[in-house]
Amino acid sequence: MQNKQLQESEYRQFRDFLEQQCGIVLGDNKQYLVKSRLTPLMQRFSHGSLSELVAKTMSPFERQLRSAVIDAMTTNETLWFRDNYPYELLKNQLLPELEKTCRSVKIWSAASSSGQEPYSISMTALEFQQSRPNAFPGGVNILGTDISNTMLEHCARAEYDGLALARGLSPERRTRFFEDTSNGMMRVKDNVRKRVTFRHLNLLDSYTLLGKFDIIFCRNVLIYFSPEVKAKIIKQFAQSLNSKGYLILGASESLSTMNEDFDMLRCNPGIIYRKKS
Repeated sequence: MQNKQLQESEYRQFRDFLEQQCGIVLGDNKQYLVKSRLTPLMQRFSHGSLSELVAKTMSPFERQLRSAVIDAMTTNETLWFRDNYPYELLKNQLLPELEKTCRSVKIWSAASSSGQEPYSISMTALEFQQSRPNAFPGGVNILGTDISNTMLEHCARAEYDGLALARGLSPERRTRFFEDTSNGMMRVKDNVRKRVTFRHLNLLDSYTLLGKFDIIFCRNVLIYFSPEVKAKIIKQFAQSLNSKGYLILGASESLSTMNEDFDMLRCNPGIIYRKKS
């Protein structure tokens, strides 16, 4: 029988390890979350106890296990057009503004998870360009990054089942932007996929090689980081944005005192941040 319990000292050690590796902070008494996320890996990696699996994860020689554990602990649920208003702002305010001065636009989805956010951005940009055929002749380029290689593979396939498609996607957009596959899934159409690229990135690392962006989406991610790590990430976002570029956070997130590089803009509804000149 598998032992799926962690001692308090083991949990604290694993919590420190996870924060060091990817910045995510687990609070007290989150053993249930570790248990639910990591139990499926016990059989896969032939470990009889959760304690053994966690101990092996922290070994520098267990790279495959470590990658699988970080994947499991950082994978979050998401949905299409989450909260809706950021995409309305993108289509009705930000893209029209950028069209006046830019031949092309570059957007970063900084935690792309299973792909719904970057593909929702692409659909929104496509709808805007269909209403404004001469907009952005240099193209709309969207980068999706994530720490989970499993999620990045899912993003690249761009295939979703009925349950995933039911979460936030209107029937009209489903018809317009998806096509049937031979395996019973539905795939994002090529005109949406072709403007999105994906790559692995740990938000604790440098962003320099990504280049500069006009808009960064980082929604419902910063809540998992400590204040110190959050401040570092925000500073790097500012350095990665073009002058007067935009940062879009989750509905429950704010820069609070960490906004020395940004002006806060109140929209109706929602709040976005513009990089200071």
